[in-house]
Parts: sequence; C-alpha cells; structure tokens
Amino acid sequence: MALARSVTVIPARRRTRNVDAEDKKKLKVAAYCRVSTDSEEQATSYEVQVEHYTTYIQNNPEWELAGIYADDGISGTNTKKREQFNKMIEDSMNGKIDMIITKSISRFARNTLDCLKYIRQLKDKEIPVFFEKENINTMDAKGEIMLTIMASLAQQESQSLSQNVKLGIQYRYQQGEVQVNHNRFLGYTKDENNKLVINPEQAKIVKRIYREYLEGASLVQIARGLEADEILTAAKRSKWRPESIKKILQNEKYIGDALLQKTYTVDFLTKKRVVNNGHVPQYYVENNHEAIIPREIYLQVQEEMMRRANIRNGKTGKKRVYSSKYALSSIVFCKECEDVFRRVHWNNRGYRSIVWRCVSRLERKTHLCNAETIREDELHQAIVQAINEVLGNKDNYLNILIENIETVLNENADKPTTDIDKKLEELQMELLRLANSKEDYDDVAEEIYQLRELKQEVMMKNAAREGLRQQIEEMTKFLKEQPQKLEVYDDLLVRRLVEKITIHERQLTIEFKSGIEIAKEI
Repeated sequence: MALARSVTVIPARRRTRNVDAEDKKKLKVAAYCRVSTDSEEQATSYEVQVEHYTTYIQNNPEWELAGIYADDGISGTNTKKREQFNKMIEDSMNGKIDMIITKSISRFARNTLDCLKYIRQLKDKEIPVFFEKENINTMDAKGEIMLTIMASLAQQESQSLSQNVKLGIQYRYQQGEVQVNHNRFLGYTKDENNKLVINPEQAKIVKRIYREYLEGASLVQIARGLEADEILTAAKRSKWRPESIKKILQNEKYIGDALLQKTYTVDFLTKKRVVNNGHVPQYYVENNHEAIIPREIYLQVQEEMMRRANIRNGKTGKKRVYSSKYALSSIVFCKECEDVFRRVHWNNRGYRSIVWRCVSRLERKTHLCNAETIREDELHQAIVQAINEVLGNKDNYLNILIENIETVLNENADKPTTDIDKKLEELQMELLRLANSKEDYDDVAEEIYQLRELKQEVMMKNAAREGLRQQIEEMTKFLKEQPQKLEVYDDLLVRRLVEKITIHERQLTIEFKSGIEIAKEI
C-alpha cells in the first residue's frame, strides 16, 4: 500500500554573519553617529554619542569594536557628503564590520530611498543594523516593514523641517534682512552688530575691477592682471576666474543694495538650488549698507556689458565676439557693411605686415565687402594726427567741451525716481497683504515688475548722462594737462579717449568719447 505523501516545513535558521552560538569568534560591531549642525550644543551631543557607543560596544564580551564612524555637522537628507557614513558602508562590504549600531533612523538617513538602499545592501551581506530608539533590528522578520514605515516618517519630518526653514527665510526676506557669507565676499566684512562694513584694502580691488572694465579690459585681462600683481580672491586663492570677475561686476551689493532669493531650493532631499527666474518671490533692498561703487558707475558697467554682448554686423545682424586685446579691437567699423575690422597678420606676395581688415571680407560667406585693407601703422598714424589736431586747437575744443557739458546738464537733466519709489512702496505693502491672506496678487506683481523696469530705464539714462559728463571732463583734463603733441601711438590713451572709428575707403572718422569728431585721410 502506497504511503500518503506528506510535506513538512522546516523553518529557516537565518544565520547572521558570525553570530552562531557555536562560533566563538567575536562580532565586529561598529557605531554610526551624526549631528546635523555645527553649533556648540550639537557638537557636545556629537562627543556624547561617540563616548556612549565606544563604552557600549566595549562592555559587551561577545563584541569587538570595529570603529566609531561619525559625521559632524552634515545633513542627513542624503549621503553624498557623509564621508564617514560612506566609509562605513565600504568597510562593511569589505568584511571589516559584522553589525552596525546607530541611535535612530533619522540619524542614519532621513531619505527613505537612501535608507532602504543601504539597509538592503547590508542585508545581502548579512550585516544587521540596530536602531536603538526604535528598537529595530533589520535582520528580524518584521524589521523591513517597520523600517519602511519609520523611514517614511523620518522623511516627512525632514520635509516639514525644510518647509519651516523656508518660511523662516521668507519672513526674514520680507523684513529685508540680508544674510551674506562675508568670508567669501570681496570688499566687505561684518562689524560687532553683524552688519556689512567696507574692508578698505579689498574695496580697492573691487574699484580696480570696475575701472579696468570701463577702460576696455576684458574679464580675462582683468583676471590675469590681478594674478600678475599677486592679489588673492575673496576665498584666498591666487587663481582668478573670468566668471568670478563677471559676478563682481554684476553684484548689486557693491552699490549698497541687495537682491534676496536669487536662487531657491527645488528638492529638500538633494538640496538642489536653481536660479530664480520668477518662480518664487524676490526682494530688493536698497541702501542696505555702505556702497563701494557709485550707482552711476555700476549702471555704466551693466550698459557696457550689454554693448559687448551685442556687437553685431549692422546690416546682417550677425553677432561678433568682443575683443579687448588691442585698444582698436571692437571699435573700428566698416562704413560699407557696418561690420567690425579685425587685426590680421598678412603675407602678401612674401611681404609680411600687420593690417586691419573688415570681418565680412575675411569670411566671404554672406556677401563680399569691398572695404580696403588698412595697414596698422597707417591707422595708428591717422589716430595720432587726429589727437594732435585736437591738441593744436586746444582753446577752440575746450570751448566746445564746455558747451557739451552745459548741453548734457541742461537737456538731459536727472529724472528723479521719487514718484516711482513711492508707488512701489505702496504696491509692496499691498502684495504682502494679499500674499499673507492667500489672495491672488498676479496683477499687483505685474505692476511692480513694470514699475521696476521703468525705474531701471530712468536710472540707466541718468547713468549714461553721468558717464558722458565724465568722458567730457576726462577729455577736458587731457587737453589742459597735455603739454605737447603726441610723437607715437599710445594704446592706453586711445582706450581712454576714443569711442569709435569708422572706415570708408581711405577716410577715417574718429569719434572721441567726449562727442568730438575728427575726419582723417590715410
């Protein structure tokens, strides 16, 4: 007679690595500690955790201390910057750790994804993690279910904390509170009241950068000049990057203002920040601290930056790259096709020379320009003759400059922004009221944007007027102080005095920054 088929379930005896009673080898146990800020109070907590786990592990006769891994002052929302945490995982994978103890899930990770990823990675190696606060051992049958729930709660807690921080920052922004890391901010430091104050030595560097830029130097030239003079950056580095120079030239804090919330956090877990292009409110605080750069100079720099970025062929609209290697780069134009002239090393039938040629002629892609090639020595000589002509008729041109200054002062007088400022203040209060009461404020916001653009336009015009006045004064000073005519071409002098040169056949029209024009034949 056939015996009845039976199945007996034999429960698994899960082996935790090196924890069988028969295995007398001690368990290599490590502890992980973390505190989330650099404050003195948290630093004390950090020391306490390290001491606690060292004693806790050493007091167990079946355990052997595999190490205390501790990250001090680093956020737990992701593991990218937690060097000790990552080292602990690596040591675990290499067999140096049999078990990990930590205070709680939120100390191990506040990101569910990270938390579960590393727990499973450790479980594959049969390495348990024990969370003291929650009393969870990840190798228990119910461990992962409990862990998922607890890690989710920890993530929600982190998100809530992030939202609270955001609200606190928003409130400070609304109150116009400016927070700046002055240790990496060239030109300023902080006083005993935590207010921005000028660092005189660093302020000289900032002023130099603005001055050289308006004199025609490129970002690269300014950077190389600072390096040559062994001037350090705000971060105490010897290497200056053109991008850093550009940020200094665009930073409104140098005129005493502050634009708040230029960037914002899009993900509380990754802490990724992006440029704020109107996605969240911004706050512009005027006259927050003492200025290093006059407002007119700052606006002239912004205008010059825009001009350099928009050098184009006047007829085709093709963009040209700004160059400041030579004083004449980007200021010599062809009258026929309205494109720029470029400096070229020319080899014509074995005769080598330096010439200036219209870029349209060099490229020959769109249309053929018939502009003549001009030898550099002839171009320089014509410019020297034009400057000497002004010097030779000094009294006459001084009278013209005085008339030009009067014209600038009378016809283009400063337009005050008082009325705009008053209206903006009213709209700002209305915007805050609507935002706090959760009402729609799109129309008010749009009106604020339009008024700010109008104010910027008025201020740019005022700055342009001030710039012209300064250029006329510069030319007046030059005429009064220059005792004799020029003998040779001077690149630096041309940068100071000449605005634009137009070439038509063999004739040059030289426009000085003061408004004077001189025509010369080559």
